Amino acid sequence: MYLNQTSFMTKRFIFSVLLVLLLPFQTFASGESSHEAFDLNEVIVHHLMDNAEFPFNIGGVKVFEGESDFDSSKETIFTDHETGKRFHFVGGFDMHITKRVTMMWIVALLLFLIFIPAAKIIARNPLQVQSRFANTVEVFVNFLRKDIVDESMHGHGHGYYHYILTLFFFILFCNLMGLVPSVGELIAVAGDATGMVHLDHHNPPWIAKVWSGITVTGDISVTMTLALLTMFLIYAAGFIYQGPKFIWHSVPNGVPLLLYIIMWPLEFIVSPMAKTFALTVRLLANMTAGHVIILALMGFIFQFQSWGIVPVSVIGSGLIYVLEIFVAFLQAYIFVLLTSLFVGLSMHRH
Repeated sequence: MYLNQTSFMTKRFIFSVLLVLLLPFQTFASGESSHEAFDLNEVIVHHLMDNAEFPFNIGGVKVFEGESDFDSSKETIFTDHETGKRFHFVGGFDMHITKRVTMMWIVALLLFLIFIPAAKIIARNPLQVQSRFANTVEVFVNFLRKDIVDESMHGHGHGYYHYILTLFFFILFCNLMGLVPSVGELIAVAGDATGMVHLDHHNPPWIAKVWSGITVTGDISVTMTLALLTMFLIYAAGFIYQGPKFIWHSVPNGVPLLLYIIMWPLEFIVSPMAKTFALTVRLLANMTAGHVIILALMGFIFQFQSWGIVPVSVIGSGLIYVLEIFVAFLQAYIFVLLTSLFVGLSMHRH
């Protein structure tokens, strides 16, 4: 009985991995006719690039297809669900809701649903283990607080606990959610397979737009924003703990005057910018590379349409997928570790 149960669990795990890996291609296949060739580049671009899904414009005017001002070459064109006509905005200020914005909303909702109940459970009796769930959360929090923030900021990190903890779990959940198959696409494909709904590849249902499964941290605008917040904290902590002296204390003590003149712009201006750039590119590159490799390996099956490449693609993609889970944790850890180190270094002159 135990062997049968183990065999069942193994089969279910293999099925889950295959479902995760094949879902993006199944979505595209269901939206294409048999006469259309499979385009691997289109699949990769679709799952990596951001798109405006829900129109939101302030002060602009809608221009529908067929009107004289309609421009079919415009980047953001939407479809009116009531009339079925395409339209875009002229003038105003575009604040369209994109796939990454909706995924960030989902991540924020998950963080609220996880950490608010955990905090309430821990607050009942902080000295007693209440549940495995609360204990797991507390282990992560204590590790980040004691081994990262306190160690990096030399006992001055109390005021930075909330930001560092929020930063870590936000990046972690954004990384992990990018590895979860699109729930919206899964529902749409299931509905199309059962005949309940018709899946239109060019105009997917709203659930596929809301929960797209895109990796939030695979966008340079997201990683750069997080890195710019770190740069702001570097300067803020420097002025808070050193005052105006931080301006000339950015250069180590004992440097000769001529060398000081050369080093000052490098240490006070270039160094924080370089740290910001490093944080931006490191997170972006690591969270994009793995997804490209997985999509490329699985795409080879549909590109070459050969059974011989299936084992290589599936096994290779599965191994990369497991590695990506580790990378999701690692990159969140590295980002907050470097943030804590950079902020801690600006608190005192060296």
